[in-house]
Amino acid sequence: MTGLAWLVLGLVFLDELLACAGAAVVGWALPAPWLLVWLLPALVVAVWWSFASPKAPYGGPVVRPVVKVLVFGLVSLGLWLAGQPGWAVALLVFSVVVNGLAQLRFVRAVEPHGA
Repeated sequence: MTGLAWLVLGLVFLDELLACAGAAVVGWALPAPWLLVWLLPALVVAVWWSFASPKAPYGGPVVRPVVKVLVFGLVSLGLWLAGQPGWAVALLVFSVVVNGLAQLRFVRAVEPHGA
């Protein structure tokens, strides 16, 4: 079970990277893409680090899941509005499934920081 738990945690990390990539796609679709293609992913990383990461200085049992829902939801909405509805739905479904699996007891037991 430990190997499966680490696989799930790896997929959670992949999901976070996909959120950054999705933010870059959204930035590219907006005016001044040369700036926003870097700025939006940086914003996602800053918000994630501050509120949703395992060692988030402003995270907590209520704030962390709310921020995760907001980040994945807003990136998915942005992808949809940027003309990428397939990727928007794929990211949202993947995020819900992977983060749901991450809440299982055997996965939480191997988390390095008890996020």
